[in-house]
Amino acid sequence: MTSTPVAYLHVVRSGALTTVQDAGRPGWAHLGVGRSGALDAPAARLANRLVGNPPGAAVLETTLTGCAVRPDRPVVAVVGGAGCPVRVGGRPVAWGEPVRVPAGAVLEAGPAVTGLRSYLAFAGGLEPDAVLGSRSADLLSGLGPAPLGAGDTVPLGDAAKPTGRVESSGPAGPSDPAKRRGPAERCGPPSAAGPVPWPGAPVELVLPVHLGPRHDWFTAPALRTLLTADYRVSPHSNRIGLRTEGPALERPRTEELPSEGVVLGAIQVPPDGRPVVFLHDHPTTGGYPVVGVVAERALAGAAQAVPGTRLRFVRA
Repeated sequence: MTSTPVAYLHVVRSGALTTVQDAGRPGWAHLGVGRSGALDAPAARLANRLVGNPPGAAVLETTLTGCAVRPDRPVVAVVGGAGCPVRVGGRPVAWGEPVRVPAGAVLEAGPAVTGLRSYLAFAGGLEPDAVLGSRSADLLSGLGPAPLGAGDTVPLGDAAKPTGRVESSGPAGPSDPAKRRGPAERCGPPSAAGPVPWPGAPVELVLPVHLGPRHDWFTAPALRTLLTADYRVSPHSNRIGLRTEGPALERPRTEELPSEGVVLGAIQVPPDGRPVVFLHDHPTTGGYPVVGVVAERALAGAAQAVPGTRLRFVRA
């Protein structure tokens, strides 16, 4: 059950891409439903903690150019993730720290100065309709709320009530949220704290790789190239996958590969030979060989790697 929203967040400026994201909807891949969720999960969790939310509460994820929103009621908010100028009612306020936004005032996250994706968390969380236990927007499948545009509204949760990931009767079975949450998970103004150590955007992105399951489709020199060559993050990257620029990987096998399951972090190699690292909106099946899989813990850096960032794959 979702709580009845007491107010709305109005989108004044949506920027290049602003979506609602939470911890995603894992566990549905067998039905063809991807995970989705915040690409920089540690940043989203930290933003939620700073406003008193549980880690899985829904936030806004912006890309490169930020966004501007206006709440109906006073709310505690934080802008973190990619470094950017932050303003409330036109006045500069702290980035990466909780700020109070009066009712009707515009909270603006400006263009990213470092990194790529900023996260806006609000005490009480965001409460658009959930799909399969998550409020995340999946750009590939179209599940969840659509990317936001100017004039759109998003329901704000009540900061006085528990919030977080929506419980549903999914593959793990039904559960009772009231039995899973304690007083520490209630929303509200954060307690005083010192400086927060937000991770910086990577100057060089290093991705640890477990080879397989189709590394035997590639030549030995191609595997050496994968694990030793310098690549760059392509500007054609998105929430579906991080595309690379660099040397192509040669494979001696040219026959078609029947479509098979792929996972978060899979490195798929399309016909041009340049690796693509699947991110949170990736498909659940694919017909190109997967040469390896990147450990999930390394993908937060991929979410903040701007185009042109040096990229190295190393053996995990």
